[in-house]
Amino acid sequence: MFGDMMNMMGKLKETQKKVEETKKRLDTVLIDESSNDGKLKVTLTANRTIKSVTIDDELLQDKEQLEDYLILTLNKAIEKASKINETELAAVAKEGMPNIPGMDLFK
Repeated sequence: MFGDMMNMMGKLKETQKKVEETKKRLDTVLIDESSNDGKLKVTLTANRTIKSVTIDDELLQDKEQLEDYLILTLNKAIEKASKINETELAAVAKEGMPNIPGMDLFK
């Protein structure tokens, strides 16, 4: 039993390392999102860090319109990034979890 416990702990540490590596890799996965008319473009990482924002000059004339564009476009990009992030991290966690009875959280 003690050997099984040590094996599980080792596997958990290995999984934790893989999760950290995946998080680092997700910093290099870029998500591009544009408004429907292409007047606003944002790029962020799968870890939801904004890398760039490009705004058409026309939007600079209307503060409220620009704010609306930013909210809609950033929310779409964040949603995509979150899905990628969650899927990748869940896959790593599921792959590395030891078979502990009653702990089938990732199935």
